[in-house]
Amino acid sequence: DPDSGDNGLLLYSLASGQTDEFDINENTGQIFTVSVSGKTGTFNLEVQAADQGTRRLTARTTVSVTVDSSSSSNIVPLVLNQKINVVEKNRDQVQRVLEDKLGWNVYVVDVYSNEIERKARSSTDETQVKIIAFDEAHQEVPAEDVKRKLREQKGAIEVELEKVFSASVSTAIGEAPGAPTSPELVAAIVLGVLLAGTFIAFLAYVLLDLRRKRKHAKQDLVKKVEIMEGIDNPWAVDKNGSLKSIEKPEHMSN
Repeated sequence: DPDSGDNGLLLYSLASGQTDEFDINENTGQIFTVSVSGKTGTFNLEVQAADQGTRRLTARTTVSVTVDSSSSSNIVPLVLNQKINVVEKNRDQVQRVLEDKLGWNVYVVDVYSNEIERKARSSTDETQVKIIAFDEAHQEVPAEDVKRKLREQKGAIEVELEKVFSASVSTAIGEAPGAPTSPELVAAIVLGVLLAGTFIAFLAYVLLDLRRKRKHAKQDLVKKVEIMEGIDNPWAVDKNGSLKSIEKPEHMSN
């Protein structure tokens, strides 16, 4: 829109009746997935652009979005010391503060806490905000760069968020949620554990068998030594401890 002022200020939205699986940044028109877990395929979305003039003009177009099974590794969790219901209420303002201080287009992917806190949404003073940033070329900004910028702008971000929440705000970088383990990986792990268990059991059996054989061999050796000592020594000690001559059997006298 070549107009200036409100006549040139465009806001983007998804047409009514659209699926809840997608969302759009009203300022940039960027479309994001919200809840497409386990879903793949092509989705057709009707997008509207509208200026803010007195005689509001609009235009619409259809956007085809293809969702594959991959997921972004550049999502960064930001922890705020605020109740989740308060953060959700001010979600757009939080996004604007982050965009202003980070210098990138920022999209809030999710606002969440743990499952127990979801049941009592005003019971906790800690909320995690998952964000992803895009540069001017609409490419994802690496997570490490986002984290670095968050650390550098920590003080400025907290000052602006205090104005949003009308309360003291502290921010921290949380741990990114791990990617779900694939069934193939689980099967490989289980198979590895079973093989390791089988190998250990086999090794234990071999060691016990060797120990048993050594014990029997030692016993046989002791018996042989006793016999040899009895033959070599013409005198032997009987059970009472007295010496007696060992006589050769008659069949050995010759």
